[in-house]
Amino acid sequence: MASSIARFTRRDFGRAVGTGLSLSLGSRALSSPRQSADEGRRIGYAIVGLGRISLGHFMPACKMSKYSKVIALVSGHRDKAEKTAAEYGVSTGNIFNYQNYEEIAGHKDIDAVYIALPNSMHAEYTIRAAKAGKHVLCEKPMCTSVREAESMIEACKTADKKLMIAYRCQYEPTNLHAVQLIGDGKLGKIQVIESANGFNIHPHEWRLDKKLAGGGPLMDVGIYSLNACRYLTGEEPVHVEGYSSVVDHDGRFEQVEENLSWTMTFPSGAVAACTTTYGANTGGWCRVHGSKGSLTLDPAFAYQGIHLTTDIRGEPPVDDPEQAKDPAQFATEADEFAQDILQNRSVKASGEEGLRDMKWMDAIYKSAGITTA
Repeated sequence: MASSIARFTRRDFGRAVGTGLSLSLGSRALSSPRQSADEGRRIGYAIVGLGRISLGHFMPACKMSKYSKVIALVSGHRDKAEKTAAEYGVSTGNIFNYQNYEEIAGHKDIDAVYIALPNSMHAEYTIRAAKAGKHVLCEKPMCTSVREAESMIEACKTADKKLMIAYRCQYEPTNLHAVQLIGDGKLGKIQVIESANGFNIHPHEWRLDKKLAGGGPLMDVGIYSLNACRYLTGEEPVHVEGYSSVVDHDGRFEQVEENLSWTMTFPSGAVAACTTTYGANTGGWCRVHGSKGSLTLDPAFAYQGIHLTTDIRGEPPVDDPEQAKDPAQFATEADEFAQDILQNRSVKASGEEGLRDMKWMDAIYKSAGITTA
């Protein structure tokens, strides 16, 4: 009956965290928003690449954020950049192209860059930003190879600049609630995790070009399932097996896989089975089964509408839908990194976190017989 359902809301979750509860992610802590930085200081972001995710999500998020603002643009299309600059109050003197990108070094109002370019360009523009003395928030996947990821980390360390990978779900309250329930032992011993994420891709997308994308759906949307299995369990896999296929021989998948499934085994004995595809609209969801019950995130990785439900023996059901609307997750992400910079604190979704996923994706691809960069 509906009256028997305990609706554990985000407000309740905030109170719980406020009383001292913590959420584990391996050796890191996932928590509610940490102590605020100086209210009068906002981090100035240079947006590198004016594509769908920048214009449709991250930049609008900066308008609603507390500690972030768009201060500069980097684009290969001057007309587009000038139109966007007018909308965001960006000075025309803070519009750069890919050739004069290094000139951001001379602009002290630019604290950090947000890199939203095709995957194969992430490493180059992260390294160039670090050398220009700027912090880096880079979209996922971190890059296209383990070697590139290591170079990005080294460049930022050498420049003493912070590097964050845009794993927004690691900061999203509904996902954090799931981590809390698992960490508190509500599900008992975790046995099995299932996850899927996929969509039917249109022809001619840059994501179908291996030189730009580095791989197919695993690099693009499958990484959400991979990362979720890691942060939900707080464990690193000890073994992976991958399998790939192409069903639709329509010209789209001449360079990248169409379907990929993989399994993972964790030190605790828990196993995970994940799938990702460019050939079907599977949605993005995750289900965790424990000895006492299960929880489901469906959707788990969307820009809005994430929904957590539980079926746990001896516990009232949880029904926790995300209340915030897009682009709130991006605002949280931008502000978390801004506060990392302002307070000089460690970054949760760090370059090292991105490197771990790069290594596991490389292992999955090799197991599936797919050549990587």
